[in-house]
Amino acid sequence: MRANIWLVCVPAFLIAFAGTWFMRWIAPRLGLMDQPDPRKVHQRAVPLGGGVAIWFSVVTTLGVIQILAWLISKDPSYQSWVPMEYRTHLPGMVAQSAKLGWIMAAGTVVMLLGLLDDRYQLGFQIRLVIQVLVCTGLVLGGVRLTLFMDYSLFTGALTVFWMVSLINAFNFLDNMDGLSGGVATIAATLLAVVMIQAGDQPHWFVSGFLVVLAGAILGFLVHNWYPARIFMGDAGSCFLGLMLSVSTVLGTFHEPGMPKHAVIAPLCVLAVPLYDAVSVIGIRIYQGRSPFLPDKYHFSHRLVSHSLSPRAAVLTIYLTTFATGLGALLLYRIEHWTGAVVVSMIVLCVLGIIAILEMAASRSRKK
Repeated sequence: MRANIWLVCVPAFLIAFAGTWFMRWIAPRLGLMDQPDPRKVHQRAVPLGGGVAIWFSVVTTLGVIQILAWLISKDPSYQSWVPMEYRTHLPGMVAQSAKLGWIMAAGTVVMLLGLLDDRYQLGFQIRLVIQVLVCTGLVLGGVRLTLFMDYSLFTGALTVFWMVSLINAFNFLDNMDGLSGGVATIAATLLAVVMIQAGDQPHWFVSGFLVVLAGAILGFLVHNWYPARIFMGDAGSCFLGLMLSVSTVLGTFHEPGMPKHAVIAPLCVLAVPLYDAVSVIGIRIYQGRSPFLPDKYHFSHRLVSHSLSPRAAVLTIYLTTFATGLGALLLYRIEHWTGAVVVSMIVLCVLGIIAILEMAASRSRKK
């Protein structure tokens, strides 16, 4: 079962690959074009809308899987066609149908909001308000953190803050060819492996969800790798941020019999997007500018300003994401908080080294 679960990424990949090809054709006809700008890296107009293909692939693949699970569970004659290792998970998959539908509805709203922003350049205020409302709806629908305690207003607010933060972190990260999609693929894959290690039925559901997401992103990345023929746009980056945040909330890593310190696994896997968001917001505030106005002070832009090529900058961020995310794989094999603290310190040291090198390169360039 652990090996076979990765097969669900294949249909997601194929649907996203074909869907992105279609969006490359139709985007210019709909006015979905990203024009060159001083704050952007590309020098030519590039189609937007790749995020629509990612969304369509995820929704379609998960929808077909859920429908098949429901049909097979209702008709015992079909169950003999299904291997026993899958058959035991059918009731759990059917039980998750309502929650999955709620999540896909929220993802659709966020995707459409991003698509409207891609086309009409909405103000950040309206985007932020709708994001908060969507995430609040998910919390009310049962997608929420608990943090070793019963649900409360505090954990509900923290869940909304976490989801909105990741939506915007991946939106910030979408500034170079293959960057946001590649980081999201690495994060989804590592989180899926972490949840497969958990071994119980709820985490199998979340790991399958993440594998489908990773497959869809890879289908898009075929068209988005340097030089990109299409961008995912806000429709894609915001959708990915929401889906990854929801997956970390659904797999809160602290069910009975599991190590409590595994709750920090998402922070290890998503350390780089969070570092980029925090650092760029800090720079903007330090310079007296709005934290929501776009510029070229993102992590990737700073690497390019230090003489790396855009492709080298993206690969550097990939490797950094993988390096910090590997710590999450150790958390289920560590029995005490001491080991978890060591893993956390390793992640912080990696980010600290990067920050020091960035500051040193910046001072050298100024001199």
